[in-house]
Amino acid sequence: MKFINLANNDKMPIVGLGTWKSAPGEVYDAVVSAVKMGYRHIDCAAIYQNEKEIGNAFKYLFDNGIVKREDLWITSKLWNNAHKKDNVIPALKQTLADLQLDYLDLYLIHWPVVLKDGIVFPEKGDDFASLNEVPLTETWNGMELALESGLTKHIGVSNFNSTKLKEVLSVAKHKPEMNQVELHPLLPQNELISFCKENDINMTAYSPLGSRDRAVQMKKDDEPNMFQHPVLKEVAEELGIPVPQLMIAWAVNRGTVVIPKSTNPEHMKTNLEAADIQISEELMNKINSIGDSYRYVDGSFWTMEGSPYEMTDLWEMV
Repeated sequence: MKFINLANNDKMPIVGLGTWKSAPGEVYDAVVSAVKMGYRHIDCAAIYQNEKEIGNAFKYLFDNGIVKREDLWITSKLWNNAHKKDNVIPALKQTLADLQLDYLDLYLIHWPVVLKDGIVFPEKGDDFASLNEVPLTETWNGMELALESGLTKHIGVSNFNSTKLKEVLSVAKHKPEMNQVELHPLLPQNELISFCKENDINMTAYSPLGSRDRAVQMKKDDEPNMFQHPVLKEVAEELGIPVPQLMIAWAVNRGTVVIPKSTNPEHMKTNLEAADIQISEELMNKINSIGDSYRYVDGSFWTMEGSPYEMTDLWEMV
């Protein structure tokens, strides 16, 4: 397994198991199987509503000596209704209780979007709070307190563009160490990656295969199928590997952490093995020259009528 080195020399496995959309009844077996086959990085979030089941899997793995806690890298995320400074640590403690852990390796602000207390997912514009009411700087202060309390070893963000990152960096005692965003050959996010490198912020790629199994209401009728992209098929054939494995290897060869989600043991195995696939500069350039740009998780669910958020608040608009 390859790793990325963080500022304090902690090593984060470059390929992890994503758990978004892993259904109850499936995620326990997926986590146990993944760890048994060599995964040492599990990506979680409170809003995935499966952390209790994942916690049971961790307990089984630890109690039976299959793996030690210190050998796993476990990430989770702060949901949008807990952005007030005083709500961050209670939210993290609930995640730790659900996961049956004493600490996280990495805790992320899930979105630069605020929901009012008690709102899990918005149904109307009034369910939101604006960033004037609860600034990201306030939330980051709560994240720093969580770090200083030892409840998490590292802190970062998810779905942040460079403008939002600058806002946090302007006040940070502890800089964000990670930005987790959608990344794949149709959305390489080169400008954002450059900004993060300049500021010593690592990147994690979510939905690296295009999140094909996400909810129907999050899909568009004309979505491109990366598995059938002619350039990706050509490069995969040249390397003798499947297109999905190529896309994960592409992320690794760029130096980004990547967290493909699967509950299928065969797919999990090929995803993990992608970490060791070397892609030549020539073939990387061929993939990078696709030129198409498509965001599968477009965040439009945050921009309903009456919401204080617009698409320009979320993404690099280039």
